[in-house]
Amino acid sequence: MATPRTRWLLSILLVNLPNCFAQGPTAAPSHPECCIPCGEINNCADIHCSWDPRLDPQIPTNYSLHWEPEHTEVGHVISGTSLDWIIPREHFNSGKLRVWVQAKNQLGSAKSLEVVFNTADIIKLPPPKVTSSHQEELEISWNSTCDEQQLSAGPCDVRFQREADQDWLQDGDIIHGSYTINSPQACTIYEIQVRCSCDIGLKSDWSASHRIRSPETAPVGELDVWQDCGISQESSDCVLAWKKLPISAACGVILGYEARLSYNNGTLVLVNVSVAEPKDSLVCGEMQCHFTTSLKGVSTVSISAYNAQGATVPSYLAMPIPEKTEQAIHLTMNEENLTVSWGLSTQLSDNLKEYVVQYKQAGGPPGQGFDWVKVKKNQTTGLFKGRYTKYTPYKVSLFTLSHSREVHHLSSVIGYSLEGSPSSVPSFQVFSIAATQVTLFWKSVPLSKQNGVILYYQIVADSRVDGQNVYNVSAPPNTFKLLHLSPGQEYEVRIRAVTAAGAGVNATAKFKTKHLEDFGHVIFRVVSGILSLVVICVATLYCACRGEKKACLPCFYYKVPDARNSQIFRNKNQINDPWASTCIPIYEPHPKISLLEVVEVQRWAFKSSLEKSSNNDRLTRPLVGDECSQMDCKEDQKEEAAAEECPRTDHRYGREEYSKMVDSDEERDREEENREDCWSSSEENQSTSGYEKHFMPTACEVLKV
Repeated sequence: MATPRTRWLLSILLVNLPNCFAQGPTAAPSHPECCIPCGEINNCADIHCSWDPRLDPQIPTNYSLHWEPEHTEVGHVISGTSLDWIIPREHFNSGKLRVWVQAKNQLGSAKSLEVVFNTADIIKLPPPKVTSSHQEELEISWNSTCDEQQLSAGPCDVRFQREADQDWLQDGDIIHGSYTINSPQACTIYEIQVRCSCDIGLKSDWSASHRIRSPETAPVGELDVWQDCGISQESSDCVLAWKKLPISAACGVILGYEARLSYNNGTLVLVNVSVAEPKDSLVCGEMQCHFTTSLKGVSTVSISAYNAQGATVPSYLAMPIPEKTEQAIHLTMNEENLTVSWGLSTQLSDNLKEYVVQYKQAGGPPGQGFDWVKVKKNQTTGLFKGRYTKYTPYKVSLFTLSHSREVHHLSSVIGYSLEGSPSSVPSFQVFSIAATQVTLFWKSVPLSKQNGVILYYQIVADSRVDGQNVYNVSAPPNTFKLLHLSPGQEYEVRIRAVTAAGAGVNATAKFKTKHLEDFGHVIFRVVSGILSLVVICVATLYCACRGEKKACLPCFYYKVPDARNSQIFRNKNQINDPWASTCIPIYEPHPKISLLEVVEVQRWAFKSSLEKSSNNDRLTRPLVGDECSQMDCKEDQKEEAAAEECPRTDHRYGREEYSKMVDSDEERDREEENREDCWSSSEENQSTSGYEKHFMPTACEVLKV
C-alpha cells in the first residue's frame, strides 16, 4: 500500500518524465518565405511570410517574426504561435529588408537563417487565366496579368497530367501565351495548369486546372448493365439500368443508347433513346441511367451507347433464374459503408464468370438507393460507399454471372445502417378458444415500419390464477398456441416485435377460456356422433340401391317382398305413400290381411272361388291336401302356354316378374287387362295381383306340400 510520501514522489516523477527523455535543444525553424501578393484582396501592399517549424507539434512553441531595413538595427517584431505572419505596409519601406524567425519553448530557443530581399522583387501577380482550348489539336491559350500592373510579361510554366494519373509533366520558359500537347492519348482527359511571372517579381501560383479531352473517337468497352427490381425479383417490377461510361471510355459525348429486348414469345423490340430528348423513357443521374419501361415478359436484353463516331460493343443481360439452395450472406453496414461477404463454394463451376452484389433501398423509386458491383469468382467480398439512411431497410442480393450469360439469384438479406425499435403488429387475434388452450394469430410488422431486423416476437400472457408467462416466438409462421391454461379464466395477452435495438409497441387481446365439460357427457356426445354417422351412411346406401323402385331391400336381396305392393293390402288400406322416396316404409299399426286357404274344387269353380275370396275380408274354407295330383300335369302344360302369352315372366315360376309397382289407376287397368289375358290362356293363374303371382305359391304347389 502506497504511503502519502510515495504518492508525492511518483507525481513529481511523472511531471518531469518528458524532460528526462528530451532530445537536446529545440530545432531551428526554416528561413521565412515572403512575397507581396497582388490581387483584389491585397492589391500589392502587405508582405506575407511563412516558414516550416521543424519541431514536434506536441511541444508548445512561441514564434517571433523579425524584420529590419538592411544596414540598420532599427527593427520590428511580431510574436505568437502562428506559422505565418503579415507585415503591414506601414511598417516597412520599399527597398531591402532582413527577415528571420525566432522559436522558443521549454527546451530553449533557436533562430532561423536571415533572408535579405528587395521588396520590388517579391511582388507576386495572380495566376493567368486560360481563355480557350482546341480539342482537335489539344491546345490551350491564356492571358497574363502583367499588363494589369503595367509590367512586362515574363516566362510561363505549363504542367499537365492525365485524369487518372498522380504525377505532373512540366514544361517551362514559354514566352507566348499558348501551349499544345503533342501526341495525346486517345479517349483521355488531360488536366492543365499555368503559372507566369513579369519582368520583375516572383512567379504566380498555379492556375486552376483546365480539363480538355483528346480528339473524339468511337466509344470503347461495353456498358455495365443490370436490372433494378426494387425489393422483389418479379420481372414485372424490373427496369433496365446501367452505369454511365467514364470519360476515358466514352471518347466523346454520348448521344444516346440503343437496346434490343427479346421477349419470351419470340418478339424482338428495338429501342433507341436520345440523351437530348429522352421523351420520359430514359432517366439519367450522375452515375446511372435506366429505362422507365418494365421488363415484364423479357428474356434477354442487349444495349450499347453511341456517340458521333460510333457505338460500344453490346452488353447482354438475361433475366435472373432463382436457385434452389440459398447462399449465406453476411453484412457489415453503417451510414457510410456497406461490406458484403459470403462463403466461397468448394466446387466452383468452370462456367462461372463473376459474382454480382447489389443493394436496394426498400420503397425507393427505380434508380435511387440502388447500386451493384461485379467481383471475380475467386473473391468473396463486395464493398460499397455511400450514404445509408438509418432505420431504413436495404435488401442486399447475391447473383452469379456465367460465361454463357446466364444469371442465377443465390440469396438475399435485409440490412440496416442503424436499427431502432419496431412499430406494433397491425393485427392480433385469438382463435380456437378451449378450456385449457387457445391459438394466437398476428400479422407481421410491415417492412417499412420494422426499423430493424426482427429477431422474435415476445408474447406475455397475464391472468389472476396463472400469473404472468413470457414466450419468445420466432416468425414466420405468425401463429402460437397457448397451452396449460386454466378453465373459465380471463386472460390478457400482449405481443410486440423485438430487434437488436429493443422491443416495440405492444398489441393487446383479451379472452376467457371455456369451462371444463363433464367427461361422461363428452363421451356420450362422441358416441352419439359416431352412431349418427353410421345411420346416415346406411341410409344413404339404402336409398342409393332403391333406384326407381319403392322397395329398398331388393338391393341387398333381389326377391325380398314388400307387402305394400300386394293387391290385397292395397285394396284394404289404399295407402298414400308420400315418404316412399325416403325409403322409410309406413304401415298401418294392425293391417288386415286375408288368409288364403286352398281346397280341391272343380276346375270350373276354382277361378270363381279365388275371385270371391278377394272380395271378402277373410276366407274360411278348409284346406284339402292330396287331391290335385292329376291336375298338376295339365296345369303345368297350361302354365307353359301362359308363359308365352304373358309378358315379363318369372324364370322360376313362369309368371310375370315382380319388377314394377302400380302407381296409377290407368296402369292398374292395363295390369288387369293383361292379367285377364293370362287367365284366359291359363286357368292355373288365379291370383288378381302381380304381387301374389310373384311371391305366393300356386294351388298345386300348396297341395304338394
